[in-house]
Amino acid sequence: MAPRPCPGVPRRALHAIRKGAQRVDTATPASRDRAVDALRAFAVLGVVLGHWLVTALVAEDGALHTASPLQHMPWLAPISWIFQTLSVFFLVGGHVATRSHASARARGVSYGGWLRGRLTRLLRPAAALLTLWTVTATALLLTGTPFGTLHTLVKLALSPLWFLLVFAALTAATPLVARLSALWPLAVVLHVDVLRFGLHLGPSWLGWVNLAAGWLVPYTLGAAWNRGELESRRAAWVLLLGGTTATAALVTVAGYPASMVGVPGAGISNLNPPTLVAVTFGLAQCGLALLLRDRLRRAMCRPLAWAAVALVNLSAMTIFLWHQTALMVTTATALLAGRLPGLHTLPDGLGWVAARLVWLPVFATALALCWAAFRRHERTGAVSRSRVVRAHRPAGRRSAQRMPRV
Repeated sequence: MAPRPCPGVPRRALHAIRKGAQRVDTATPASRDRAVDALRAFAVLGVVLGHWLVTALVAEDGALHTASPLQHMPWLAPISWIFQTLSVFFLVGGHVATRSHASARARGVSYGGWLRGRLTRLLRPAAALLTLWTVTATALLLTGTPFGTLHTLVKLALSPLWFLLVFAALTAATPLVARLSALWPLAVVLHVDVLRFGLHLGPSWLGWVNLAAGWLVPYTLGAAWNRGELESRRAAWVLLLGGTTATAALVTVAGYPASMVGVPGAGISNLNPPTLVAVTFGLAQCGLALLLRDRLRRAMCRPLAWAAVALVNLSAMTIFLWHQTALMVTTATALLAGRLPGLHTLPDGLGWVAARLVWLPVFATALALCWAAFRRHERTGAVSRSRVVRAHRPAGRRSAQRMPRV
């Protein structure tokens, strides 16, 4: 007769998890605004889930090519409203960077030293991604992989880097834009779209001006939040209602796409480069995020919830940069078993959607493996910073240095 499992093992495991979460909670300084970390974690995870839901790699004629369920089922566009959360990430980024820069200046840290500290955690995981995919692409090319398939895989794998480059550029410009009103970049986006879509004037590259101006809008809102200009609920409601109204009008009257992500084959993408409707939608998202701050602070008082958010923040760039790789590794590996529904088939019906939901835990497992393999490239910078901070803080505060800085 087989031995019965010890009923105390799951209980002990749960106790260990709760004890670990309690340690993280205790180690967190009381001055830390946990709502900021929660918003960052939700923004990163929203992008990850969004990509996993709307990105399909269809196997046809011995090659893989990209497709989207939004092509065949445009009524699924509200999914992009939920999971396209980049504006919230830029809002948090502007808030954190301007506060960090002001703190560094007060401590006598030079701009160069401050910028190196901010960019180290961004560039290390990016270098790891580039290195691995350079080796992988070379190996695939030498083994006869069709160029179309290789182009699809590399393009998707490296697509998160555009976000990283824009975020790094805005971080470097923080001292210049710290007091810039969001109305200025918003006006730039408006004029660019009028020239592109209203008057049909200007060169084709003009839209790429919005790549900086569009994301500068939520970034400068984050700076305004740091200055205390968005503390009132009235300001948050103005952003939410104003952004929602403008977005609805632009989609229904001006003819902008309803999807807040790019759709293969569509004439206009709201995200590549950002359009005015993507920016107004981002204003609504920022308003909602600001309205949720108090609720998030209360929720983050629970040790388990806070420990989960802290874990995501410790590896936010690793999770973001490798999530597309996790999708492709799963797709390529499973292709050995044939064309599987929700993974290699055309996303043209609800059956595909149901099958894709089943694959989400598999993608998460593959991402966890990527996280385990490459997280050290992101945390190396955090460790070096913690050593510097420890040298300037009393011994009694040292236990808090394991937490990520904001």
